[in-house]
Amino acid sequence: MSATKSKSSFTTTFSVDQSPEQVFDAINNVRGWWSGDIEGPTHGLGAEFTYRYKTMHRSTQQITEWLPGKKVAWHIVAADLSFVADKTEWNGTEIVFEIERRGDKTEVRFTHVGLVPAFECYGDCSGAWGYYVHESLVPLITTGRGAPNGPDDENDGEHDDGAQAIHDEQRAG
Repeated sequence: MSATKSKSSFTTTFSVDQSPEQVFDAINNVRGWWSGDIEGPTHGLGAEFTYRYKTMHRSTQQITEWLPGKKVAWHIVAADLSFVADKTEWNGTEIVFEIERRGDKTEVRFTHVGLVPAFECYGDCSGAWGYYVHESLVPLITTGRGAPNGPDDENDGEHDDGAQAIHDEQRAG
């Protein structure tokens, strides 16, 4: 596991034993690893879905790249982040998952293209992405159970409207 926090976009990587196809399927089971309310389809080129967490975060993602077992990318069509001055910081950014087989492992590189340290939300957002990618998506891939609502979540890939621990902890701290 590694994370990059520099002048460039937020990026983090991890490796698992599962196949690229299994990883791709888990990434696209968005409700299994990302908390909040998700409306709309999260599969297929051109699909759009909306993510909402309370009144803090609302964003609409369009799937702009869909290469099974290799890559999926979401373009942020519109965003409203209530916890920062520029509520549209995410507009026009891209969330990209690149999947590559390396020996007997599958490596995933997650990049939120455009999420840079100059953004007010960078600290909170990069911390939240780190949690969702490493503490929720990885377990969903490796065990079939994500933890989108915190470490005590018993999510087996089905959506749960419970508390979003990571945002709440970051806002309090």
